[in-house]
Amino acid sequence: MIDHILEFLPCITPQAWLDEAENHYDILLIDHANCEKKAAATAMNLMYRHTRRTELLRKMSQLAREELLHFQQVVEIMEAREVDYKRLSPSRYASSLRALISSEEHQQLIDTLIVGAIIEARSCERFAALMPLLDKELAKFYKSLLKSESRHYEDYLLLASLYSDEDITEKVALFLEKEKELISGADTEFRFHSGVPDL
Repeated sequence: MIDHILEFLPCITPQAWLDEAENHYDILLIDHANCEKKAAATAMNLMYRHTRRTELLRKMSQLAREELLHFQQVVEIMEAREVDYKRLSPSRYASSLRALISSEEHQQLIDTLIVGAIIEARSCERFAALMPLLDKELAKFYKSLLKSESRHYEDYLLLASLYSDEDITEKVALFLEKEKELISGADTEFRFHSGVPDL
């Protein structure tokens, strides 16, 4: 189901992260909710900034709706499990990837779309990796997210190719190199997209 995701990403989730996840389902759910909310906000921001790009508006409006629905579903799971939606500091993952985004307006769009594709791909890979470790309810929920998250990755990458004036392969490789560093490197905080725990 996610073979194309595994081919795209430079590495799989380290076992040490999965081991940590088993002991921190509360943080996992809270940060997952935050990620869904941020994903919807990113899509909306792109829609506001690029009103003349019809294909982007179409795909991002669908993506925003789906991410907000996922956010609502995670919040409901948290409520049912009595997980307090407390404030968590964000991981360095997304901000470190976005630090590579060009300041030039057109290239900024392409880079933002590439980062979106990578984040969605990693989310999809993590959902799949977590499923065997979760209770039946959470495993079923994460399985239900695989199809949409996989499509979100494809939509972001398609839009990046569509709007770029040149082949994006080298640029994607640059961002993926950074992504591998973030996922494989040590992290002092456990988050949905954090690297190897060094707590």
